[in-house]
Amino acid sequence: MKFAICNLGCKVNNYEANWYSQALGEKYEEVSFSEAADIYVINSCSVTNTAGSKSRQMIHRARKRNPKAVIAAVSCYVQLEYRNEDIFTDCDILIGSRNKKKLPQYIEEFLHTGQRIVDVGPFEITPFEEMALCHFNQTRAYLKIQDGCNQFCGYCTIPLARGRERSLDLDRVVENARLLVQGGHQELVLTGIHTGRWNDGKHDLADLMQALLREVEGLQRIRLSSIEMTEVSDRLIELMAGDRRIARHLHIPLQTGNDRLLKLNNRPYTTKEYHDRINEIRERIPGISISSDIIAGLPTETDQEHEQTMAFIESCRLSFLHVFPYARKQHTPDASLAQVPENVRKQRAAGLTKLSQRLYNDYMSSFLNKEVEVLFETSENGLLKGHCSEYVEVTVNSQSDLRHQICRVHIDGIEGECLKGHLI
Repeated sequence: MKFAICNLGCKVNNYEANWYSQALGEKYEEVSFSEAADIYVINSCSVTNTAGSKSRQMIHRARKRNPKAVIAAVSCYVQLEYRNEDIFTDCDILIGSRNKKKLPQYIEEFLHTGQRIVDVGPFEITPFEEMALCHFNQTRAYLKIQDGCNQFCGYCTIPLARGRERSLDLDRVVENARLLVQGGHQELVLTGIHTGRWNDGKHDLADLMQALLREVEGLQRIRLSSIEMTEVSDRLIELMAGDRRIARHLHIPLQTGNDRLLKLNNRPYTTKEYHDRINEIRERIPGISISSDIIAGLPTETDQEHEQTMAFIESCRLSFLHVFPYARKQHTPDASLAQVPENVRKQRAAGLTKLSQRLYNDYMSSFLNKEVEVLFETSENGLLKGHCSEYVEVTVNSQSDLRHQICRVHIDGIEGECLKGHLI
């Protein structure tokens, strides 16, 4: 029998999709989601309305592709919307945000009985569900260390979809990291729903990173996924400054550069605190890339507040932005507030995207005639591509296949959104 997986959403979903692939691959043959399969798994996402719509589309597409296939929908969108039967009529198996490791078992059970399986229910506190991987489907391997969120930002459904915060114990993280490095991955990306809140009751994130650098032989680079400004501790900054194996890139969400909107949306900092911390990080780690998330057109945002956000981002000298036009979501406090018209949201998002492009061009220019360390990810027609420690894409002309290797590169110029260089 053949199975196919459609993964939607964040790095955590990506990690879990890799585990489904590994587990199901022990018994079935994996094919592309665009091909005919006997089993389809839709790893759903709810972080945006577009992601929810895509989840629905993929479920219907799978059923249309093979009317007799077993269709399983898993994760956040299922957790939030499972009571809406109209959405999931094509699904034989529904699993929310717990008991995901039972997916192979449930598929076997459905194949045997033909009885629909629904394992979804309200939850707040649940154990961390460990999913150890031997290999990841890309050069940089994600390593899930944390799940859940306690923040309850005004625009976000993630605490409802993922439950409360929980972390994988330090010794298990180290062992899972060893498996991935032994599988050929030199760079690991520590990821979670609220990565910076990792804590196993005895150790914090800085302790964990020290343990990984000390105990995992062959690990060449650790990268952090998104981390809140309040979680970039002094110890973490010192550790990054003192060990080049930690990537020189932090993605620190801002969401808005206006204090009223930050408070309204339950963000745990002011613009001054954010700006001051960014400057402190840069003083200790010169040249570091600091990127951010921005939401355009949050409910009640005025034209003046949008302009304040634009000016504030400029003053922070962020390296690039992930821009999201605000999308109204049920179950959130922001859904009941006065909404910014959709056309205005799109205009503001376009302005922020243009600003991001300019900031990124300025940041790339700072690398000219300098040397960087690049993990090469692809090699095609004599062109190597990869990312440097600062998470800027770099290309090099070379007939050598250096994929999965970290090499020094001298930067000669800029081509589009990439740095262009030569091997040293």
